Amino acid sequence: MRFTNKGSERVYEKISNVLKAIDLSSNRFEGEIPEVVGYLKGLQLLNLSNNLFTGHIPSSLVNLKELEALDFAQNKLSGVIPLQLVQLTFLSLFNVSHNHLTGPIPHGNQFDTFPNSSFIGNSELCGSPLSKKCENSEDSPPPPSTFEENQNSLSSFEFDWKVVVIGYGCGFIVGLLVGQIVIKHDWVMKTFAIGQPTRRMAIWRGYIN
Repeated sequence: MRFTNKGSERVYEKISNVLKAIDLSSNRFEGEIPEVVGYLKGLQLLNLSNNLFTGHIPSSLVNLKELEALDFAQNKLSGVIPLQLVQLTFLSLFNVSHNHLTGPIPHGNQFDTFPNSSFIGNSELCGSPLSKKCENSEDSPPPPSTFEENQNSLSSFEFDWKVVVIGYGCGFIVGLLVGQIVIKHDWVMKTFAIGQPTRRMAIWRGYIN
C-alpha cells in the first residue's frame, strides 16, 4: 500500500493497526468537506489534497485532538482558517496552499511552527509567515496561554480567599459584641433580680427576720 504521510510517499507492506489515516489525495472529488469528519476523533492523518473541494474548512476538525497531519493543498477552498484549529497541538504538518482562503492566519501553539509554504497560493490570506500584512489587524490574536489562564485562576482564588477572611472577621466581631451584650444583660438580671419577684421577697424577709 502506498500512502502519502506528512508530505512524503511511503510504502506499507501491510495495513497498519496503529496508524489511523485517510488519504483521498489526487482524485477529482468535488463539493464541500463534510462536518462529520470531525467525529473521527482517533484520526491521525487527513489528506484531501489535489482535489476539487470547495466551501469552508470545517471547524469541527477541532475535535480531532490526535491529528498529526492535515493536508488540504491544491483545492478550491474558501473562507478563513478556523481559529479553533490552534487547539490541535499534535499537528506537525499543516498545508492549505493553493486555495482561495482569506483573512488572517491563526497563531499560537503549532501554528507558529508552520512554514510559508503551508499557506502560499492564497492571494487573500495575510499575516505571518506570509509577507502580506493584514489591513485591519496585524495578525489574528493568539489564544490565551496556559500561564495567563493560571494567573487568572490565581487572581480569582486570591479574591475569593480575601472575601472569606473578611466574612469570618466580621462574623467574629459581631459574635463577640453580641456575646458581651448577652453576658451583661444576664448579669443585670441576676444582680437586680429582675423578673424574679419571689426570690427578692425571700431576701427582704431574711433581712426583716
